Amino acid sequence: KKNIILFNVLREKLLYSATHSLMHFITASVGLPNFSEFLGVLAVDGVNVVYCDSSSKTFETRQDWMETAFKNNTQLETYKNFCFKNQPVIFRSMIRSLRELFNQSGAHFLQRTGGCEWDENTGEVTGVIQYGYDGEGFIEFDSKTLTWTTLKPEAVILQQAWNKEALITATAAIVTAICPQRLKLYVSTGKSFLQRKVLPSVSLLQKSPSSPISCHATGFYPHRAMMFWRKDGEEVHEGVDHGEILPNNDETSQMSVDLNVSSVTPEDWSRYECVFQLSGVEDSIVTKLNKRVPITVAVLVLVLILIAVIGFAAYKKKKGERFK
Repeated sequence: KKNIILFNVLREKLLYSATHSLMHFITASVGLPNFSEFLGVLAVDGVNVVYCDSSSKTFETRQDWMETAFKNNTQLETYKNFCFKNQPVIFRSMIRSLRELFNQSGAHFLQRTGGCEWDENTGEVTGVIQYGYDGEGFIEFDSKTLTWTTLKPEAVILQQAWNKEALITATAAIVTAICPQRLKLYVSTGKSFLQRKVLPSVSLLQKSPSSPISCHATGFYPHRAMMFWRKDGEEVHEGVDHGEILPNNDETSQMSVDLNVSSVTPEDWSRYECVFQLSGVEDSIVTKLNKRVPITVAVLVLVLILIAVIGFAAYKKKKGERFK
């Protein structure tokens, strides 16, 4: 019952919140051949708007409306300096220090996720900064307590240095004042793009007759969405496995939710339905479960293989006749 309550609270937050985010994602490395020393991405509400690569001197604005947002201010130059000048130097120095701290050599990489979230309804702002070293969390900034906290014992040296008052004041100003100010500008400028609604295609899949039924939705925007199974109009929790919301390469998202049907009789299949709800859209997409609806993936693969074999055999035969 506790899980059901938490699930419903999460659904309300996902579907009806008006939270926006401005985040930057940085990956810096040393000793990795054919990999840039410094890569940066700036994202608004999960949409990539700026990309930079210091090694190839590449700087790209990925959305037309960001060009408008950069007019009449110095933010574009700030981001370019951020990518090509000061940050690569800082990250190289940090990696060098971390290699010495861990007594390491060879290839290593340092990542940073930073930015802010702003709730348009409440005005609440939450700052986010986290560093990861070689794929593991290392140290993060708590914007509520205005302190750095360690995620690894070895990060205590950085924690002591960064928790000094002057640095804390500067860090807090970035994530709780400068960042939300820019975020509001970008959200206002890109409103028509960021607030658009794109409904997904929903399909039911099953790998084998004994496998769970997977309800799969892809191509939806924004990423704030919920999907669940119902039986006779009532939400089902037992035997249901919720997958994560994953990004597609076109700024849309996909997700799946599986239903274990091992104990469901064929006669009862029609009592189940998959429900998809998108934030900002009143109507749900309802897909009824039917014995004839699920596509058995394994069978589909066999059919494709069979088609390929037949095609190859025909090609070989035709080729053989050509040289007779």
